[in-house]
Amino acid sequence: MRLLVKGAGVAGLTAAFELAARGAAVTIAETRHGLGGNASWMAGGMLAPWCERESAEQPVLDLGRDAADWWDAVLPGHVTRAGTLVLAMPRDAGELDRFASRTSGHRRVDEDEIALLEPDLAGRFRRGLFFPGEAHLDPRRAMAELHEKLAGSGVEFRFGVDARHMTGFDREIDCTGMASSDERLRGVRGEMLILRTPDISLSRPVRLLHPRLPLYLAPRADHHFMAGASMVESLSTEPVTVRAMMELLNAAYSVHPAFGEAAIVETGVGIRPAFSDNLPRVEAHGRSVAINGLYRHGFLLAPAMARRAADLVFDSDKPVELADETDGQRRSA
Repeated sequence: MRLLVKGAGVAGLTAAFELAARGAAVTIAETRHGLGGNASWMAGGMLAPWCERESAEQPVLDLGRDAADWWDAVLPGHVTRAGTLVLAMPRDAGELDRFASRTSGHRRVDEDEIALLEPDLAGRFRRGLFFPGEAHLDPRRAMAELHEKLAGSGVEFRFGVDARHMTGFDREIDCTGMASSDERLRGVRGEMLILRTPDISLSRPVRLLHPRLPLYLAPRADHHFMAGASMVESLSTEPVTVRAMMELLNAAYSVHPAFGEAAIVETGVGIRPAFSDNLPRVEAHGRSVAINGLYRHGFLLAPAMARRAADLVFDSDKPVELADETDGQRRSA
C-alpha cells in the first residue's frame, strides 16, 4: 500500500512510523524546505499526562500515559524519566492545593525533598508536588532523529512541495494542523523563550504556578532551558510580545535569580491547532485520514493518534471517526 503523509510535524512523523511499521510504502510531503518552523518545533517536549489533567479532559491522561514508552522504544536514549516538579511561591500556596485537587499521580514534597530533587532550588520553595511517572524529551532532537530513522528505513521525504499536486497514492494522511481546510479548528498561540545559563542545573521540568501566567521550565542540553506558558486565542504569528517576554522572564527569575543573568538564545511563537473541546481527532473522509487538534499536547498524544490513524488505514471495519468525549458531553448525554 502506497501512502502519502502530508506534514512533517510530530503528527506526521509519528504517523509515518506507525504506517511504515505495518508494511506501507510511505512518502512524507512538507511545504517547508526542512524540519522546523512549525508548532512541533516550538514545543516543550513534556510527556506529562498527569500534570496536563489539571486543565485537560480525562482522555488526555488516558491517551498520553504510554507516550514515554512509545518514544523510548522508538528513540532509545531520548526520553528522560525524572518526573515533573510543580512549585508555587508562598503567596500562591492556594494554587498548589488547587492543582493537586485536579490531578493524580503525585505526592506532596516539602522543602527538604525539593532540595534533594533539585539541589539548585534548595531553600527557595517550601512546598511542591512531585509527579514521578512523568518524563520529557527535546522535541527538536527527537524530530531530527525520527526523520533520520524513517529515511533510513525507506520512508521518502519531499520537502518544499505542495502535496495537492501529488498523485499515485492509495490513501492520504493529513497532518497539516492549521494549514488544513478544517473550519472547526481554532489557533492557540504559544510563546516561548530559550535561555542559557551555566549557573543553574535542573534534572526535570519545573512548573511554577501563578494565577495569571503559570510557567514551565524544561531543561535541555548544554545549560539551555525552554521557558513557556502562554496560550492566546490567536492566529497571529507576530514575534513574542513585550508583555509575554516580561512575564516569562519574571517567572523564570522567581524560580531562581540565576535566570536574571541568562542569555536569551531564542524567542519563538507556535500556533497550535485545537477543536472546541481541546481534544484531538482522527477521522476518515473517503481516501483521506486526518489527524488534527493536538492543541498543546503534540508529543504527548501524537503516538496514540498515530496508532489510531494506522488502525483506520489498515482495518476497514474501524469507525470512520476515532475521538473522545469530553466530560461535558458525557454529562449531557
